Order: sequence, then structure tokens, then C-alpha cells
Amino acid sequence: MYVKSLTLRGFKSFASATTLKLEPGITAIVGPNGSGKSNVVDALAWVMGEQGAKSLRGGTMEDVIFAGTAQRPPLGRAEVTMTIDNSDGALPIDYSEVTLRRTMFRSGGSEYALNGTPCRLLDVQELLSDSGIGREMHVIVGQGQLDAVLRATPEERRGFIEEAAGVLKHRKRKERALRKLAAMEANLTRLTDLTAEIRRQLGPLGRQAETARRAGAIQAQARDARARLLADDLAQSVALLEQGIADESAVLTRRAELSAELEQAREQLNAIQARVAAATPAVTSAQERWFALASLRDRLGAIGALAAERHRLLTDDGAESGAGPERQAGTAGRGGRDPEQLRASAAQLRAEQADLEAGIQQRRQELDVAVAARAEAEAAYATERDRVAALQRAAAYRREQLARLRGAVAAVTSRIEAGEAERDRLLQVIERSTTRATEAEREFARLEGTVAADEEGEEGLDAAYEAARAELEAGQEQVRVLQEAERTAERDRSGALARCEALELSLRSGDGAQLLLDEAAGVGEAGFGAAVLGPLSATLQVRPGWESAVAAALGPAAEAVAMASVEAAGHALLRLRERDAGRAAMLVPVTEGIALPGDGRTVPAADLPDGAIPATEAVTCRDDVMGALAALLGSTVLVADLASATQLRRSHPQLTAVTADGDVLAPGWVYGGSSGAPSHLELRAALEAARSALDEAGARRDRARFALVAARERVAEARERSEAALRDLNASDARMAGLAEQLGSWNAIAASARAEAARTEATVAQAGQRLEEARAERERLQDQLGRAQAHADAGGAGDGGREPATDTRDQLDAAAGTARGAETEARLALRTAEERVLAIAGRADALEAAARAETAARLRDEERRQRRAAQAAVAARVRRAAELGADELTASVELALAARTAAETARGQVEEALTAARARVDEVTAQVAELTDAAHRDEVARAAQRIRIEQLEQRGRDELGLEPEVLVAEFGPHRLVPDEPSVPPDAGGTEGGSEHGSVPDQGSGTAYVREVQEKRLAAAERKLNQLGRINPLALEEFAALEERHAFLTSQVEDLRRSKRDLLDIVREVDARVQQVFADAYADTAAAFEGVFARLFPGGQGRLVLTDPDDMLTTGIEVEARPPGKKIKRLSLLSGGERSLTAVALLVAIFKARPSPFYIMDEVEAALDDTNLDRLLVLFEELRDSSQLIVITHQKRTMEVADALYGVSMRGDGVTTVVSQRLAEVVRR
Repeated sequence: MYVKSLTLRGFKSFASATTLKLEPGITAIVGPNGSGKSNVVDALAWVMGEQGAKSLRGGTMEDVIFAGTAQRPPLGRAEVTMTIDNSDGALPIDYSEVTLRRTMFRSGGSEYALNGTPCRLLDVQELLSDSGIGREMHVIVGQGQLDAVLRATPEERRGFIEEAAGVLKHRKRKERALRKLAAMEANLTRLTDLTAEIRRQLGPLGRQAETARRAGAIQAQARDARARLLADDLAQSVALLEQGIADESAVLTRRAELSAELEQAREQLNAIQARVAAATPAVTSAQERWFALASLRDRLGAIGALAAERHRLLTDDGAESGAGPERQAGTAGRGGRDPEQLRASAAQLRAEQADLEAGIQQRRQELDVAVAARAEAEAAYATERDRVAALQRAAAYRREQLARLRGAVAAVTSRIEAGEAERDRLLQVIERSTTRATEAEREFARLEGTVAADEEGEEGLDAAYEAARAELEAGQEQVRVLQEAERTAERDRSGALARCEALELSLRSGDGAQLLLDEAAGVGEAGFGAAVLGPLSATLQVRPGWESAVAAALGPAAEAVAMASVEAAGHALLRLRERDAGRAAMLVPVTEGIALPGDGRTVPAADLPDGAIPATEAVTCRDDVMGALAALLGSTVLVADLASATQLRRSHPQLTAVTADGDVLAPGWVYGGSSGAPSHLELRAALEAARSALDEAGARRDRARFALVAARERVAEARERSEAALRDLNASDARMAGLAEQLGSWNAIAASARAEAARTEATVAQAGQRLEEARAERERLQDQLGRAQAHADAGGAGDGGREPATDTRDQLDAAAGTARGAETEARLALRTAEERVLAIAGRADALEAAARAETAARLRDEERRQRRAAQAAVAARVRRAAELGADELTASVELALAARTAAETARGQVEEALTAARARVDEVTAQVAELTDAAHRDEVARAAQRIRIEQLEQRGRDELGLEPEVLVAEFGPHRLVPDEPSVPPDAGGTEGGSEHGSVPDQGSGTAYVREVQEKRLAAAERKLNQLGRINPLALEEFAALEERHAFLTSQVEDLRRSKRDLLDIVREVDARVQQVFADAYADTAAAFEGVFARLFPGGQGRLVLTDPDDMLTTGIEVEARPPGKKIKRLSLLSGGERSLTAVALLVAIFKARPSPFYIMDEVEAALDDTNLDRLLVLFEELRDSSQLIVITHQKRTMEVADALYGVSMRGDGVTTVVSQRLAEVVRR
């Protein structure tokens, strides 16, 4: 068996359909990083059922679909097809080639197919597990998985061997069986407890049933008294209502008379209101005329007074201003100035302005002379100042050059001294560094010996912690499983409880049958409860699958009530008719010797076609009902389908054929069609199933809760042990880490000291070289300084050797300052003269403007006096005209006032008549309202009475189940009260009686007295209170509890028998698993020692069982000791050693229990050439028994391969593949 081909479509980077043709041997897949090589490994794992997106190097499962690039759009699905050559029959399937296909759609859907036929994931996993390829995929060794193999727990390593040996699926099945056994044990415990509890409840419930029977008769007496009192209240309320209706007619007649009188008064009122409306315009018109004339008269009077006042004012002002020239002279003397005088003063100022302007010209000439003198003095000063500055700069340059040379010589000298000191300091640093390095190397050697001694004590701590951690994880997993089981059981129980309630509600009939069942379970006449045997559907057991057929064959009888006798059935019919409770079907016993309707039409079962059975054989029930049931089904045959029914009717026309779907073919009629509502038989069967499911779900929930408490306790204990082991291991690791840190620190100190000494020696050499260079530079600078000093001394007697004289420059500077002062004084004199001219010109302009203003003011005064005289004349004329008009309007106002008074008098008379009419209308309206209120109050009282009557009637219906007419007719105060029979203390039911009480016998009894009936009701209620709480369902519950006790007893025995069978099966599986694992472990351990010795020549490796005494649960530890090392802990191995150890374990498993093929993804990447050669030898050995598909970058690995596949990725992001058989290349 080997992988023959692999086809990828839309899987990751394989956008186009790509097929890899594979052959037995070693196939190497090569290519650059990122080209898609590992995608081939992911495709193999994916098609074999891998469900973890992270295992496929993705975030979600949709990441396996080609996501698109800049040149290629994304695809909607990914598909991988793997064809396996099964010619050796390794897979348990009758095909020489097996094709597995998996398809993933971007919408989230996923499909599996086996040889083109859709299948489940479980089918694929079960098929592959039989050939050693389990769910854990140990045949695929991916990148980074080698280290994961070493970091696995001992139990996980055991899983690798079990998977290769093919027993892992048996272990999973055993675990499922053990879970079922644990659930069965909890069920058994619960059933035992329930059986004991039910036995304890039977005694008290029997006593409650006896009390319920005694309370029946007392409740009948209380009901009769309550009915008579209620009928009395109802009759009295009806009489009061009828009296109120009679009194209402008189009130209505009187209200009609008053309403007619009110209508007449309102007509008279409307006529008077019309007269008032006609008189109102005349009054309004007269009043408006009087008001208009009076207003006009007042206006003319006001105008005349205003004109007189204006004339007086204008005349008085003119008298005051009539003085003429005398008044003008007085005005001028008080504040006015003569215009001529102002003009003369202005002329004098203009003459003074001309004189000042002539002096300004002289001041300007003096300023020009001062400016020229100042410019000449400043030019002479600038020339002398420049000459002195040039001489000063030359002397300063010579002094600066000498100082710079002296500073350079001093700096070089200081640098030489510092270099000598630095060289001495560096020599001391070299000595100290050498000493420090020696001390660090000595301390490093001492600590290295301590670390080697402490490493041996680490192994026990690692083993203790790993065991405690494994125990904790197992306990946590068990708690999670139990929690999920509890939640599932609770959900199932809630669903089953809801279904039970719904089915019980559906089984309650709404017709007379339900009434009979309720009375049988509750209160009735003596003996009636025993006469009702119960619903037929509850006493009938139907063979599974024939429920619909039997229900159709029985028809209405399927919902019938089984009665103990024909007499009881007749009495029940009377009760239904009295209660008007509808109709009911009842099944009664058949008297022996009476011919049945089906006699003569039955046939032996041997004459029936295949699959047909007589209806009586499909049902079982109690003996007292079976005769009646045989009468109904005697001629009925049950068949599978409609064709069989038609065939039966042709061969036996006297029989009735009923199909399993409920179609009925009877002589003369056919009934059937699509299925309708479920029958009582089907509902009863469904109810029993739902109750069983409810009990089973409750038991599962209880078992899960009990187990969860124990599991949580175990997890807490395991966590404490794990934390203690972890603390010990952390303390040891911390100690080792501290020692390692000290080793690294001392090693770093020694290396740092040696490096510092080497760097310092190089620095000392560089410092000596710089010191020689500085000494040569100092000699050169001292020679330059000597020459410069000699040149300065030689030129000291000339002008350049001292500072130049500055007396001439200072004299010229003072002369320039004097010239600037003379210029400033000339400018000030010119500015003063110009300002005096401007001031005098301004005063002359102001005097001329004042003269013009005074002349214009005198002209305006003359014009105002003439205008006031004209206005006074107009005011006199207006006053005279207003006085004449006012005299004429006074007479007109008096005439209009007389007309207004007459109109108001006439309107007042009409308004008095209107007031009288309104008073009459209000009086009659009040009387009508009073009658209306009285009628309304009576109506409200009658409505309240009707409500009371309705309440009494509703009480009769609710409390007694009687209509009002029946209540009054049978229990009214006009009926005699029958004599009461005595109630014995142990009275049973009320067989044959009516729930409402029997109709009173008018032939005997006493007259109705309300006080007597109230005492009778109180006495009955007192007796009921003395009995205490009564359980009306006690009889039915007692019978049901007895039946349940018998059923649970049989279930306990069944569970104990099933438990023994399961334990036998588990023991057989354990023996088989133990034997297979022991053989596989022995072979793997032997192979591991051999492989490890070949990969590590001189080294030692072995597999150790964590618990050799328990081969069913023991884990597997790996011990590896490379050559030349004493360590055994895998965590202390180097990266290459860890990889080789993991390869050794996997190869040992491969050799001990070979699988058809293996996939290796860069497992040799961390190996050197020597170890790679050893690994390749193992690959060649595996090639003889298995197919190897290797992802590699190593040329040595490619050389041992039988075929090469080159994988590359183009610029569009799509992977392409090329192949080459190496044997063909060798032949060419």
C-alpha cells in the first residue's frame, strides 16, 4: 500500500489543478523557501481528516482556500484528492485503488468522498486507522514537530505506539463503554433509591385515599346547601329588578309632560329675543349720532381756544420786538461786536505778518553758512581718525602673533605631560585586568564542578512534576467531560418534561369522556368511581408499529372510557345529559353467550397474506375489557400497505382491512387519506416514551453531578501536588539558573578582562607614538617663537614699535563739535521766526471770519420779525370761525340726546319681558333635570342589580356547574328540601349519583328555610375542616404508584444483568489491548535502543515505562545519553541532539509497527553532515517497508531519493511543480 497520486485544486498556493504522481520508495520535494513545499504536507494531512486550522498553519479552516493575488482572483473552494494503491489489501475494503477526496467551500461547507461516494469524516478515520494511520497523524512529521515529540507527556508518547499498533480505536471504544457503565451504575443506584422511596410512600397514600372517600358524601351535602342559598339570592335579586322596571314607567311619563312645557317656553323666549334684537339697532344709531355731534362740537371749541392762544403769543412777541433800532442797540451793547472794528484789527495783523516774513530770509542765509562750516570740520576729523586707526591695528597684529606662538608652545608642552601620565595609567590598567582575569577563571572552574554535581538531582524533580501535571490535566479533562454530560442531561430532561406535559394536555378530552374520568378520580355518588375503569388508551397495549392501524380500526372507540358494567354506562349517559356535558364513547363488558358482530367473519391466521395479522393479536388489555375489544376488532385484519389491504378484501370480502398508515377498507365503506392529528393510542405511546426519556435524563444528570463532585475533589488534590512539585522544580531551576548565571558572569568577567588588557596594550603603543610626535612639534614652535621675538625687538625703535599720537585727532574732533553747535542754533532761530508768522496769520483769518458771521446774523433777525406778524393775523381769523361753528352744533346735540333717550326706554321694556321668559324656561329645565337624575339613579341601581344577578349566575356556573334556570328550577326556595341520609364514617364514593346532587323529590321533604340551610352548610364545612387536607387524586395516585413500584423493580433487575454483561466485555478488551500494547512496546523499545546507538555511536538511549505494573495506563519516558555526556534530561540536549533523539523514537515506532507511508517535512534541517549520513541510512532501511515523502533542502537527501519534485512559485503567487525520476537520469 502506498500513495499513488495527489491532486490539489485551489488548495493554498495551488490555484491551478496540480497532480503529483508518486511511487514506492523515497520521493523528495525540493524548492526555495516560500514556494509551497509544506503546502503539500498540509494537503496530505487535510485530505486524511485533519480538523485543526492551526495544525495547517492557518487561523481558520477557510485559509486553505486560494485567497487570490494581484494577477489571480480568489477561488471559491479547495479540493484535494489522494489515490492509494491498495493492491496488497492493507485497507479493509474491496478495491485495489482507494480515492479519498475532501472539498472545502468558502461558505463553510465541507464534503468527503470515498471512491466518488459521499461519506463521513468518521468513515475516513476508521478506514485509515486499520492500517496504522490514526487520528493523531503520527505518520506526518512536520516542521517543529520533532521537538513536540520530545516535549510530549508520557501518556501522549504511549498514544503514538498505540496508534501505530492499531489499538487506539479499541481504547476509545472501551472508554465509551466505561462511560456507559458509569452512567448505568448511577441509574442503578437511583432506581434502588426510588424503589425504596416508593415503598415508603405507599402506606401514607393509602390512608389519603380512604380520607378522600369519606369526604365525598360531606361535600355533596355542602354543595346542595350552597346551591339552595345561591338560588334564593338569585330569586330575590330578580324580583327586585322587576319591581324597579315597573317604577320606571311613571317617571318617564312625567318627564315627557315637562319636556313639552319646556318646548313652549323656549318658543316664547325666542320671540322676545327677536324683538330685543330689532330694538337694539335703533338705540345704537341714536347713540352714535349724539356721540358724533358732541365730539364735533368739542373739537371746534378746542380749535378756537388753540387759535386764540397762538394769536396772543405771536402778538406779545411782536410788541416786545417793536422797539426797533433802540432794541438792536441794546442787543449789540450786551454782547455783539461791530463788523467794521473786526476788519480793522485783521488788517493790522496782516502788516505785522509781512514784516516777520522779511526776517525769515536772513535767518536762512545764516543757517547755510553754519552747515558749510560744520561739514568742513567733520571731513578734517575723519581723515585724521583713519590714519591713527591704521597705525593701531599694525601694532596689535604683531603683539597677537607673539602671544599665539607662546600659547602653542605651552599647549604642546601640556599635551606631552598628559601623554606621559596616560601611558603610566594604562600600564597599571593592564596589570589590574590580568589579575582580574586570572581570578575569574579560577572561580569559573570551581562553579563548573558544582553545576555538574547538581544536574544529577534534577531528574527526579522533573519526573515528579510531569507525573503530577499529567494527573491534573487528566482530572481537568474529566471535569470538563462531566460538566458537559450534566448540561446535556439537563437539556434532555427539560425537553422530555415539556413533551410529557404537552402530551398529557393533549390526552385530556374536552367532551363527556373527560367529565366521567374527572368524576371517577374525584367526587361522585357511591360506587361511581369503581364503575369507571379508565380510558381505553391507558389500558391498551399495542404492538409497536401498529398504533395508527389499531386507532383507525377502533374509530371513536379508541378514545372511549372503559366501564365496569352496562348499568354503569347507562347511569353515566344520564349524568352527561343532566350536565349537558356533551357525548362520550364507553366500552362495556360483553356477556358470555351473546353473538358478537364479528362472529362468522374471522379467518385463521394461516389464511391471511404475508405481513397481515388479526387485529386482536396486535393488542393486549385487562380481561374485563378484552371481550368488548374482541367484539370491535373480531373481523378486522391489520396489513402493511394499501395494496395488501385491497388483496385481502378481494379474497375475504367479509373482513375489514386496516393498513399501518390508518387507511380502513370495510364492507361497504372506505376511510383514510393523509395522516391527521395523532390518536389517543399514539399519544399514550408517545407519553410513555417521553416519561421514560425523562427518567433516563434525570438519572444521567444525577450521575453526572455525583461524579463531578468526586472529580473536582481529585482535581483539587492533583493541583496541590502539581503546585508543590512545580515549586520544588522551580526552586531547583532557580538554583541552577543562578549557578549558570554566575558561570556566565565569571566567564564574561574573564573574557572582558583579557580583552581589556589587549585593548589597553594597543592603546599604550598608540600613546607612545603620539608622545614622540608632540615633542617634535614643540621644538618646531619654539624655533618660530624665537624668530618672531627677535624681529619685534629689532623694530622697537621705529614708529611701528609704539602707539601713535592722538592730539591732532582730538583737536579736530573738538572743532567739529563747535561747528555742529553753531548749526543747531541757526536752525532754532529759523524755526522760531516761521512759527511766529503762522500764528499771526491764524489770528487775522479768525477776525475776518467773525466779521462775516455778525453781518449774516443781523439779516436773519429781520426776516423772523416779519414772519411772526403774518402768523398772528391767520390765528385771529381761525378763532372767529370756530366760535360761530360751536354755537350752531350745540342745538343739534340737544336734539340727538332726546332721540337716544326715547329709543333706550323702548328697549328696556322688551328686556323685562325677556327676563321673565328666561326664568320660566330655567324653572321647567330644572324640573326635567331632576326627573332625569332620578331616572338615571334608578337605572344605575337596576344595572347594579343586573350585575349582582350576573355574578350570582356566574357563581352558579363556576361553583356548581348549573345554568341559572336550572339552579332556580331545581334548588329555588319554592322547592322542598329532601331529607338527608346519614353519612357513615367510612362512606365510600357516591356511586350512581350526580355531581350536582339528585333532583329533589317533591313527594317528601321539608319547606325551605334560609337559616336552616345556612346552618347545614356551616356544619358540612366544619366536618370537612375536621378531616383536614384532602387529596382528591389520592385514589388514582395510589394505583399509579403501585404500578410504578412493580415496573421499577423489573428495571433494577435488567440494569444489574446489563452491568454484568458490560463488565465481561471490558475485561476482554483490556486483555486484548494489554497484550497488543505490550508486544508493540517491547518491539519499539528494542528498535529505539538500536536506532539510537546508530545515530549516536557510543551513546545510550532507552524507553522506560512510568508504571510497569499497569500496562493499560502506563506512560513512556525517553532517556537519552549522547556519547561523552552524563546528562539524561532531554531539555539539556542541544538542538541537533534533540532532533536526532526525536527521529530515533519515530523511526523505532516505524520499524516496530510499520505504516504504509510517512511524510517528513525538513526533519534533517538542524543536522550536520555526519548525523545526516546516519539518518539517510535509516531512510533507506525504511524504504524497504514503507513509502517516504521527504521535504528537504539537503543535496545529500536528494541523492538517495528515487524521484524528485521541484516546487517553485511564479510572480503571480501560484505554485508550480516539475518532476524527475533519478533512475532515468542515471540510465541516460
